[in-house]
Amino acid sequence: MKLILSDRPLELNLKDDKTIRYIDLSSLKIGNCVGCFGCWTKTPGKCVIRDDAVSVYPLIAKSREVLYISHVKYGGYDTIMKSMLERAIPIQQAFIRELDRETHHVQRAVSLKRATIIAYGELDQDEKEVFCQLVERNAKNMNFDSYHIIFSSENELEKIAKREVEKWKES
Repeated sequence: MKLILSDRPLELNLKDDKTIRYIDLSSLKIGNCVGCFGCWTKTPGKCVIRDDAVSVYPLIAKSREVLYISHVKYGGYDTIMKSMLERAIPIQQAFIRELDRETHHVQRAVSLKRATIIAYGELDQDEKEVFCQLVERNAKNMNFDSYHIIFSSENELEKIAKREVEKWKES
């Protein structure tokens, strides 16, 4: 499966494509992770907060290709995307493994992913560098076997997103 998570509505012309799932996070009710670790102890693999995030993180786990579209704020994902990615912690286990001489969580049946991140906003070079470092650090916990970051202005965002979706359709 291919998954698009966007922090805003986009017209991507996916009506006839059954292989791509598009989710506009701004249309969902997703609360913040409260750090209770209930998804590891009380209800393993399931968040104890019952909102729309519980239908999204299983899709993240199953997806082989992901396209994350997020405004960047202070060098990180903006609120909606950050909240969703934090709420996806149930797809990991509490157990730790060594990976490339670092410790990372053991995945809970999570597919390796090819990820594209479209980061948009009026960003200076420092903010772009911080964001690149964030994605690099997160890639191992998010089970990316490869990733690509595209920086975009808000005005070019939809055009760039459509181009990336067309690449998926061609492959």
